[in-house]
Amino acid sequence: MTVAEGRAVASVAKLSVHNLRHAFEARSGVVLPVLDGVSFDVRDGEFVSFVGPSGCGKTTLLRVLNGLLVPDEGEILVDGRSLASQRLRLATVFQSDALFPWRQVTRNMTLGLELRGVSTAGMMKVARGLVQLVGLSGFERSYPHELSGGMRQRVNLARAFAVDPEILLMDEPFGSLDAQTRELMQQELMRIWQTQRKTVVFVTHQIDEAVYLSDRVMLMTRRPGRISEEVVVDLPRPRELRLKRNQGFHTIVDRLAEELQKEVMGAGNE
Repeated sequence: MTVAEGRAVASVAKLSVHNLRHAFEARSGVVLPVLDGVSFDVRDGEFVSFVGPSGCGKTTLLRVLNGLLVPDEGEILVDGRSLASQRLRLATVFQSDALFPWRQVTRNMTLGLELRGVSTAGMMKVARGLVQLVGLSGFERSYPHELSGGMRQRVNLARAFAVDPEILLMDEPFGSLDAQTRELMQQELMRIWQTQRKTVVFVTHQIDEAVYLSDRVMLMTRRPGRISEEVVVDLPRPRELRLKRNQGFHTIVDRLAEELQKEVMGAGNE
């Protein structure tokens, strides 16, 4: 490989989204644009979060990325190849853990592997590692109703990691947790991400959560959603929760909060 070829390979983003557009048709027949020309790249191993006003299209964006919605226009590439041929390389973590109540922890963790035809022995080998990874040793045989909200979400995370995705899509995964548990889960996610270094696309309403977790934060406009600003989070890793008391952290949070407020107020003035 020549030097030029090496640079070309290195420049290919893990995930590339180009000019994504999508609209929904209301029952009245009115077409409601949700995404309008969304474009961005995510590098291999990068953690990128999206914030924006309610209804700006953040969740729609993730649903397009994970294949639950087909966009009206646009291109999505994974390592320079069409998403349609690379979809098994992505996994999604939703806000609701949606665990099966009749399955124990390890069986919930390995559901994706079971659907892919992995042997029982193979699934249990993976499950043992995941139990350690997400800090649930001793709860392998527990059922969802025996777990706290934070523990259930650890199982949810493990289920996504079980299929060894290269790209992890996360849609408000801690949104249903209380504030204290949410912070603990943020720290746990940081620990796991530092170990696994998956490429992550994360959607949240919490600006401080986005800044704490991310390498970059994308601010979206009110509907129809566009990316209005990209903020690099130039804070050291690994990150502990005490980082949230750092002045540099608050400077970034305040900047994003001001821009978000402009979007919200703009919507109110229309």
